[in-house]
Amino acid sequence: MTLKDKTVLVTGGGSGIGLGIATALAGEGCRVAITGRDGEKLRSAAAGYQGEPPILTRACDVADRDAVDSLFEWLDEALGPLDILVNSAGINVPNRAITEVTPDDWDRMLAINVTGAFNCIYAALPGMRRRRSGLIVNISSIAGKRAMRLGGVGYCASKFAMTALGTTIGLEERPNGIHVTNIYPGEVKTPILAQRPTPSPPEKLAQMLLPEDIAAMVVTIAKLPPRALVPELVITPLYQEYA
Repeated sequence: MTLKDKTVLVTGGGSGIGLGIATALAGEGCRVAITGRDGEKLRSAAAGYQGEPPILTRACDVADRDAVDSLFEWLDEALGPLDILVNSAGINVPNRAITEVTPDDWDRMLAINVTGAFNCIYAALPGMRRRRSGLIVNISSIAGKRAMRLGGVGYCASKFAMTALGTTIGLEERPNGIHVTNIYPGEVKTPILAQRPTPSPPEKLAQMLLPEDIAAMVVTIAKLPPRALVPELVITPLYQEYA
């Protein structure tokens, strides 16, 4: 299936996996908008794409439900009905153990990683139901399938919640022609690594997945015919154990 002229919104699109997905879908001819909290960062990211149509930007904190409603109103006017939603906004914090994480950090991770995805899905579903089509891709993590100390209590809890969110909505909405895919990446070389308590060594960084690896999977899923559904996909670097 061709993706030309499909309308796409990518949250967390200013860098990392989100930007990689936005760029790949724009390269397929999609009309893409990226959102995040930092408008200047978004504009700089979008300027790096030289193709047509250009990637549009709109600053929004996905944890703010009113702001998300305004975002979707703008999107409908700027690009038309939404075909593909990619929830890639996510954060972690340096102090991750239960003995170190603060209640404020816990609230912030849940608000952005889970409630933010809920807000965007909730806003996207009415239009997708009317057209009886749509694809929602949630960028979770293998930390949303297997709890791990590296991810930390807040991040793992938020990603497990995102897993349940996407899985449940996928079951409910498939009769309406809406496809929901949860993607669980392992270690990816992105700016979120700067929030790790201990920096990753260069030799490990060189072996990590890259955002374009995840983007390639999203493009493949988006090109499938309506009869095909990928409920979930795990992708890890070769060195990282997952069982």
